[in-house]
Amino acid sequence: MMEKSKTLILTFLVVLSLVQSYFLSYSMPNFEPIQKSESSYVKTEEMGPEEKIENLVFPEQMVLHLGGGKHTVFSPDYIFYKEIFKRLQGRKFDGFQRTSTHLLDLSRIRNEDPGIELVYGQGVPVTLLRKVMQIQGDPEFGDEMINRIWIFTSDDKETVRALFFSSKNQVVYEATKADLTVQDVKQHVEFGQAWDSYRLLYDQYYLPDKPLNMVQIEVPYEVFTAEQMQHNLFFDPSTTRNIKEKDGSEIYTDSKRSLQVRPEHQWVTYSDPVARVEGANDVSENVLSAVQFVNQHGGWNGTHRLSISPVQVDGTEVVFQQYYGGYPIVTDSMFRFGNIRLSVQQGVVTSYQRSLIYLDDRASLKQLRTLPGGDELAMMFKRYLDTTNNKVQWVFPAYRPFLTDKVIRLIPTWAVRLEDGSMDYLK
Repeated sequence: MMEKSKTLILTFLVVLSLVQSYFLSYSMPNFEPIQKSESSYVKTEEMGPEEKIENLVFPEQMVLHLGGGKHTVFSPDYIFYKEIFKRLQGRKFDGFQRTSTHLLDLSRIRNEDPGIELVYGQGVPVTLLRKVMQIQGDPEFGDEMINRIWIFTSDDKETVRALFFSSKNQVVYEATKADLTVQDVKQHVEFGQAWDSYRLLYDQYYLPDKPLNMVQIEVPYEVFTAEQMQHNLFFDPSTTRNIKEKDGSEIYTDSKRSLQVRPEHQWVTYSDPVARVEGANDVSENVLSAVQFVNQHGGWNGTHRLSISPVQVDGTEVVFQQYYGGYPIVTDSMFRFGNIRLSVQQGVVTSYQRSLIYLDDRASLKQLRTLPGGDELAMMFKRYLDTTNNKVQWVFPAYRPFLTDKVIRLIPTWAVRLEDGSMDYLK
């Protein structure tokens, strides 16, 4: 009887062990840690669409040299600008050789040889230019900042020359293998034969021989709230505190980061200080980080063009210049509007400035306006040069913004870009 009881107990224990093994095998609890990132506190609110770097890199102006001392200038919204740039994007440039501007007779080339000059302001890294043009070359060339691309042909030579100007040290890279024919260049230049003629002043500045027609515009606008920016920039907005300053501005801070809102300009400045790290900054990587940051924290409204400040302190100063039509919106101290500015240090955005105002898609009012040209403009420019201590790099038509209760008025004006990257109006 005792043996039979032991057998039953042993059988029961074996069955119980099998049942436990089954549940342990097929009902194993999940012991993986629950991951919770800081950014999962609040879902980022979509304010504006995202943008690609390819749509932010384009020449601020295109100069056509017609030969015989004749020139014309195209702005980005001109149909001929778009057509020529599209064609050049499909061409290949390779076999770069380094030379100096001192070895080139640029004055003769500019006035005698038909060609196309693409002006990139303060300069664009070759790495980013390669995203919009088929540019080859060795790694050394890839580190350069290019502020002009000049493609031309001489009447006495059946060859095409393509020069890429560095923004520093008077260095030029010539593409010895350019996928362009003499006929290609001449065909491009012919687009400017019937266009407005420009005079060359001081062998550097292009001014129209006749008054320039532009459209004065009134555009309705909307305003993002400070709370929207707060939710876009802080991982956990509930941990921020609000500080009101005597000058009327407000500051949101979580003790490390801060967001300052200036209501008189509807302008915000976000700061996220980081410890300085030794090592070189890759300008291209910093620009790409800036684009990604704007995509994630506010987005884009309207057309913007990449502009990199020549003054670099502990990183890269990146500016995205806003355009309306083919003309940039140039701001002043009275009303801050028309660009997005970021400071980036080794891929980390430490400062972010932008307007809370965004324009509607359609204008409510358009009026034709005429900007001075010819001798009148030349005299205005000469007076400006006599009264400024800064070197002027470029003269161009632009919009000056004025804020009203319901619309932003965009007033046509002549503007200048200075050597330090700042802009001013001709008065």
